[in-house]
Amino acid sequence: MQATTIMAIIAGILLVLHWKGPNAVWGGATLGVIAGIIVALVTKDWGWLARIFAIATYAGTFFEWLGRLSQRLSKR
Repeated sequence: MQATTIMAIIAGILLVLHWKGPNAVWGGATLGVIAGIIVALVTKDWGWLARIFAIATYAGTFFEWLGRLSQRLSKR
């Protein structure tokens, strides 16, 4: 399996784990798909779709967890 495929599978798992309600993970994935389709159409390399989707989902996960951490710390 290629690294890009593994990254996309892990991103999909993160999406399933963050299924409840709108959040940064799903927002990042949505933007990643849109940007990935645009880049893939321009470059004619569909591997970019999976790469950009995965990276944007990871970024969304990071920001979602950062937001949760800041909420917990502010409650103290």
